[in-house]
Amino acid sequence: MHIYLVGGAVRDQLLQYPVKEKDWVVVGATPQAMIDQGYTQVGKDFPVFLHPQTHEEYALARTERKTAPGYKGFDIHASPEVTLEEDLLRRDLTINAMAQDNHDHIIDPYNGQADLKNKLLRHVSTAFSEDPVRILRVARFAARYAHLGFHVADETMLLMSQMVNNGEVDALIPERVWQEMHTALSEKNPDVFFQTLKACGALKCIFPELDILFGIPQPEMYHPEIDTGIHTMMVLQQACKLSDDPKVRFAALCHDLGKGKTPKDKWPRHHAHEQLGIPVIKSLCQRLRVPNDFRDLAVITSDMHLHIHRAFELKTETLLNTLEKLDAFRKPARFEEFLLACIADIRGRTTYENCDIPQVDYFRQAQQVISNLDLSEITRQNLSGPDMADTIRQARLTALDAFKQKTKPD
Repeated sequence: MHIYLVGGAVRDQLLQYPVKEKDWVVVGATPQAMIDQGYTQVGKDFPVFLHPQTHEEYALARTERKTAPGYKGFDIHASPEVTLEEDLLRRDLTINAMAQDNHDHIIDPYNGQADLKNKLLRHVSTAFSEDPVRILRVARFAARYAHLGFHVADETMLLMSQMVNNGEVDALIPERVWQEMHTALSEKNPDVFFQTLKACGALKCIFPELDILFGIPQPEMYHPEIDTGIHTMMVLQQACKLSDDPKVRFAALCHDLGKGKTPKDKWPRHHAHEQLGIPVIKSLCQRLRVPNDFRDLAVITSDMHLHIHRAFELKTETLLNTLEKLDAFRKPARFEEFLLACIADIRGRTTYENCDIPQVDYFRQAQQVISNLDLSEITRQNLSGPDMADTIRQARLTALDAFKQKTKPD
């Protein structure tokens, strides 16, 4: 029995990148031999075991044979006769197909170290094309390591494009797409994830609502970058500067999906795109099984983001209605997430990347004015439900009127 550290841990050690988890391959062992040494078997499709002390995953060396479409269509063969090189051959990228023995020697049969040096994401073998999840993984690794200068090898991009053209991507299940997208949204450059998918043609299959935005023009007066897809990527980049929260980044990504619904004869204007985006986002989130908190933030960002742009133009009643629709008093944390997505939207335009946004502070202050309002005297009046609501609303309007007079811009 020989045990090797494999995959991401080896790759990230060589990159001097933080190692988050360790995976191990065991060569020359049987399931019973692992159990006899105190390991707990957890894998059903192939033998994976948990170490009795560290609880890290140890998998028996295995090979795979494609038997059906999709990422589950594989026949797994694990036996003591499978070599380390055979196990590494089934992996996606050369930089993930390295191993390290207990003497810290690197076993690198497919030139992963050379590709690390050349900053290449390159497939190990043509078996890559048998699993469509690998397209998502390559895009995710491109997002993770873009800041280090990594890019997808030409031959790998070509293979990914062929997989898309052959319909392999159609076999992806929604939960796995969202899993990879969610992880990508937490990387340093999630925009690269979507750009990589677009480059190989997978974006139109996985996320057509985003893919369609590329090539749709916007008014140059407000959007010097013109292209809606480019603007969306710029907004996502800005969101990453503002927050590590993938919910904020997802909201930024989805804020203009309604522009994909604008008839061509109305371009470059996009009247009511905010509301047109709401059913698009809801449909997307239902299809990909996106969590409700992601969906809800994305929906209110689409619906209300132009109110931030026009903050100083809003009448008192409209300002209050906006705060109430945002549920800013009961959900202040989500309100702040919404504001961050709006900042990203405003700055995600050519020449606006570092602009000041007094409208956001204006909204924050207005929310605080209402949140700090003393309603004790009103609640002591023992009013009926509708009368109480009307009286509280009038008090809020009066407070906002006073606030607007104090903060009226020059």
